[in-house]
Amino acid sequence: MLGRALTSVFWGMVADRYGRKPVIIIGTSAVVIFNTLFGLSVNYWMAISTRFLLGSLNGLLGPVKAYAVEIFREEYQALGISAISTAWGIGLIIGPALGGFLAQPAEKYPAIFSKDSVFGRFPYFLPCLFISLFALVVTIVTFRLPETLHIHKEPCEDSVAAVEAVSRGSTQKEITQDFEGREPDSKNSLIKNWPLMSSIIVYCIFSLHEMAYTEIFSLWAESPRKDGGLSYSTDNVGVILAVSGLGLLVFQLSLYPIAEKIFGPIMVARICGVLTIPLLTIHPYMTLLTGFSLSLLLGCASVLKNIFSVSIITSMFILQNKAVDQHQRGAANGISMTAMSLFKAVGPAGGGAIFSWTQKRQDAAFFPGDHMIFFILNVIEAIAVLMTFKPFLVERQNS
Repeated sequence: MLGRALTSVFWGMVADRYGRKPVIIIGTSAVVIFNTLFGLSVNYWMAISTRFLLGSLNGLLGPVKAYAVEIFREEYQALGISAISTAWGIGLIIGPALGGFLAQPAEKYPAIFSKDSVFGRFPYFLPCLFISLFALVVTIVTFRLPETLHIHKEPCEDSVAAVEAVSRGSTQKEITQDFEGREPDSKNSLIKNWPLMSSIIVYCIFSLHEMAYTEIFSLWAESPRKDGGLSYSTDNVGVILAVSGLGLLVFQLSLYPIAEKIFGPIMVARICGVLTIPLLTIHPYMTLLTGFSLSLLLGCASVLKNIFSVSIITSMFILQNKAVDQHQRGAANGISMTAMSLFKAVGPAGGGAIFSWTQKRQDAAFFPGDHMIFFILNVIEAIAVLMTFKPFLVERQNS
């Protein structure tokens, strides 16, 4: 996330100048190379370096969001953005699930993988290799994508002036010379674009919450019951996350576009944020359950939590891409990715630190143990929900 924060604006500017497709190909290629090297890390600093380079060379999400807006007509843009955020959300779910199933294969599947093999010497190489091969297929397919940079241009004063020039009888050469090197009048400072910046700030707070929750959920589920956890194995957590991904896919591709059309992106984000608070409140009480009832409740809660989170992120994506014209969309998404990456870089460390702290206060009178974890998460969520109201969060009004 730190590497991504340092380069996302750069990749967004490259996407605005040279096209979405080259940046997407570079990003997926970076996954193939550096994710493989991460799995083959021989020490801590090699692992850190490969992850940093992976983030630095992967400006993928910003151009993909711009691509999703530009390839659809306006009435279908919610579906396009929903598909992107769904893929992103499912990746964040399926990735840890694959890690749970495929990590340490020599110990889990000794009949297939020898301890003397490369998978025995590098116990986390198999899930990395699997993901890298998937990314390689994606990279190959991406070469067949059409470029969208110069498609669906929004009307601007230059186009009106060009029509007037034609009506005056100007030649194509004269028109080209007249407008060559000119920037569109709408190219104002993105930092002063409050509809964009307000949606980015709200997006960052929700992203911080989501990343912290993702970190805490696995730690909480796998911790012993005496420490307020569920005593789940990594395989159990992998199954829960996989089920969440399936539920998320169904909702986002079928029901979210309908909800967005009825309520609008801001109201959808607000409703999902409010519903998340009671959902997180019941998490600590799940330790009172066992067996099938626990699995059922935890699975339903996980599905709902991920549906709410990705619906909020999708709504913020829509607001951000509607807040700018096409020629600024890559840079705008780059700023969004930079800010989000900084907040998400804090999420895992912050979530892990809070989890460690709460483990030491199991007998506290005020929000003991894991109750404090989910209380803090709810406070962050409540702050983000309050920020979705005017005058803070505003939507660009197209004339």
